[in-house]
Amino acid sequence: MQLPVEQFEALSNIPNCRHIFTRRVPGIDVAHDKTETLRRLEAAHLKIRRGLGTGDWPLLTAEQVHGNKIAIVAEPGQAGQLLQQNSGADRSDTDGRSWATQPIDPIGCPSGAIWVDLPTQSDKHFAGCDGLITTQRGVALGIHVADCCAVYIVDPNTPAVGLVHSGKKGTELGVVTNAIMQMSSRFGSKASDLIVQLSPCIRPPHYEVDFATKIIEQCRARGVDQIHDSGICTACHLDLYYSYRVEKGRTGRMLALLGLA
Repeated sequence: MQLPVEQFEALSNIPNCRHIFTRRVPGIDVAHDKTETLRRLEAAHLKIRRGLGTGDWPLLTAEQVHGNKIAIVAEPGQAGQLLQQNSGADRSDTDGRSWATQPIDPIGCPSGAIWVDLPTQSDKHFAGCDGLITTQRGVALGIHVADCCAVYIVDPNTPAVGLVHSGKKGTELGVVTNAIMQMSSRFGSKASDLIVQLSPCIRPPHYEVDFATKIIEQCRARGVDQIHDSGICTACHLDLYYSYRVEKGRTGRMLALLGLA
């Protein structure tokens, strides 16, 4: 059976870049809350990751709180001294995933980002973040969406990658803008080198706000020229995608995946 995934030409042409965007997975009942839905989709998504050749890569995911904070997963040693979040101990969510610590850059980390410069050898789930950026190879950035936009950002020269969850609220808060700024300030990425790809997401007339257009405007305002939009509305194609709005919150999630080989 053909795997329910799609890829974007603009990203497929970049050497050492690995990416996918999953579609609706046939035969799985997803009329549940998010935690249960992701549990039911986990096996199918892992099969898809293995098909891409990234099944054994650590998967880094964001909590996705509709904010604008970015997890900076730098090469080990780049961030300096680490001060762990809260009591200093890692904590786990109800699914048993490891929650990354929240280090603080000694020279002052912007409020819109958290530093993580630990060697990444296992799956990590980042609290309070809606995007991730990294220069590490062999790790997969993951975002789950169902109407919101997954925004892929690739700097083929550094190289570095970023993956961002941007819906109405995140777009208003400039989460993609923040990711671009963090890639520039932390990794030295140049806006003119960046390649940005927007995933399928909900659009008018099914939604009152065209946040995809706003994301494109924000990217251009930061000096990004290479912007690609799928132009597809998730709510218009329920045979292919999940739609939180149309299915009234009881639906699945598409997995956006991005990494460097």
